[in-house]
Amino acid sequence: MAAKQNAKAASVLKKDDLIVIGGAGGFIGGSLARYFHDQGFTRIRAIDKKPLPEWYQRTGGVECLCLDLSNEKNCRRACEGAVEVYNLAADMGGMGFIERFRIECLRSILINTHMIESAYRAGARRYFFSSSACAYNVELQKRPDAAALKESDAYPAMAERGYGWEKLMSEMFCQEYWAERGFETHIARFHNVYGPWGTWDGGREKAPAALCRKVIEAKDTGARDITIWGDGHQTRSFMYIDDCTQGIDMIMHCNDLIATPINLGSNFLISINDLVSLAEEIGGIKLKRQYDLNAPKGVGGRNSDNTFIRKVLGWEPSTPLKDGLRQTYAWIEKQYRDRKAGQRTVS
Repeated sequence: MAAKQNAKAASVLKKDDLIVIGGAGGFIGGSLARYFHDQGFTRIRAIDKKPLPEWYQRTGGVECLCLDLSNEKNCRRACEGAVEVYNLAADMGGMGFIERFRIECLRSILINTHMIESAYRAGARRYFFSSSACAYNVELQKRPDAAALKESDAYPAMAERGYGWEKLMSEMFCQEYWAERGFETHIARFHNVYGPWGTWDGGREKAPAALCRKVIEAKDTGARDITIWGDGHQTRSFMYIDDCTQGIDMIMHCNDLIATPINLGSNFLISINDLVSLAEEIGGIKLKRQYDLNAPKGVGGRNSDNTFIRKVLGWEPSTPLKDGLRQTYAWIEKQYRDRKAGQRTVS
């Protein structure tokens, strides 16, 4: 399938137009700041509430501000002079975090409420909101062989408790700002983003990073077993970070996707057991599997139906899981070794 000539920031903006990225101290936001910087944009404002030394990535030449975007005053400061605003700020993590800290996840609605109003008041041209596949009806995701989720499956609404409801409600804000005020908004529902410079330890990491770390730890310590959350039959699709940043850019600049939620994810479905096998293959080790049936495990199955994104953009995330996981494993392995040596690492 030949890709369309999609509009992107490089073809729409001037190089000195101000791009604001909320949540830029995190995995996806930090990668997006680097993505735009590498394209030659000279005015990028990166915002995150974490202290600067704790940011996952900091790109030279990018203005970095430490601000809590759940505070309206901070959002007004963040959006001053912005031409485009990308809101990726949220309290979130892997299943272990979003099942245990639902209130924190719900409070992220304050971020989007204040950011979209501040972007509108600042006269920004476009606003991007990072939603999630957790916004989909959980009744459709009970089985490992559940059908891939299409955009209309968010309704009737029965989102994942906490995090999913926050995303769904924030999507409504974006849609109503377009309908009522004519403020151009764009919405992507992310499906399990992974890759280098992501969380790999500490409780917020997602399955690919967690399993890579566990394999690396087993090799290092001489252990010959690995603990898997759930029975391992749960299925997911995983999108590599480079596909994510490219997809964000195209979705933000597509006139057919204004105020229109769209899936941004791979449609390659894999079980957690098979993901473990892939991490073992990359690590060159075979481990005995222990299953923690009391651990957070999320829905039974979740995959991205990419019919809509292929139709509109003529494109979809395409990095093979094995290739992306190999690069992720190598990066985490270096982080692990650096930490053992007493050096600062991304957590």
